[in-house]
Amino acid sequence: MCTLEKRGKIFILTLTGAGEHRLNPMLLDEVQSALRRVRDESISSPSSALITTAQGKFFSNGYDLDWAGSSPSRYQLMVSKLESLVADLISLPMPTIAAVSGHASAAGFILALSHDYILMRKDRGFLYMSELDINRVIPAWFVALIECKIGSPMTRRHLVLTAAKVTAKEAVEKGIIDSAHDSAEETVKAALRFGEELVGTEWNRHVYAQIRMNLLSGVLDEIAKRRSSRSRM
Repeated sequence: MCTLEKRGKIFILTLTGAGEHRLNPMLLDEVQSALRRVRDESISSPSSALITTAQGKFFSNGYDLDWAGSSPSRYQLMVSKLESLVADLISLPMPTIAAVSGHASAAGFILALSHDYILMRKDRGFLYMSELDINRVIPAWFVALIECKIGSPMTRRHLVLTAAKVTAKEAVEKGIIDSAHDSAEETVKAALRFGEELVGTEWNRHVYAQIRMNLLSGVLDEIAKRRSSRSRM
């Protein structure tokens, strides 16, 4: 489940409940529906920002593998819905901030990384690309996003080829996130302050979105390739 609220010109999308916020089709559909509302409502408020956060000790623990079970079609449904959601985030005409309130693993980390900025609590939680530990290949579009967002080849290797669990302090030092804060509450407060700064710039929303789409064109290209491949099957 998720909620959407608006404080001034800032939209706050919250993954609710104390669970792991596993990315199954139901949750992905809810988040994407919320993004459509943000896009529509921002038309009357040209200078806006989006903050995505979560309740509990998890930001998101990745795909809902229990829901998918041994069904390839169920797994592919989750994959396609996350691809669509991330494409929507990349084209959203406003700055986006992930206020990471706990663990962000695999696809959950990718969801956070799909935002323009990442702020994270430092008293609990880690960033973790778990695919090596669970015998799954990291898809090309995940890698494309990681390459776009994380500048150091050694840091990328550390993340994906050692399945390291990276704390907020280490993530700041390695340039993975923008800042670390004392608690989940302080992380959201910092995101709100930063969001107000971004809103105050009054950048053209369509220009902002187009620049981001150009910056992350490699990610969008890889997502498009996957969609095209599935449509031919």
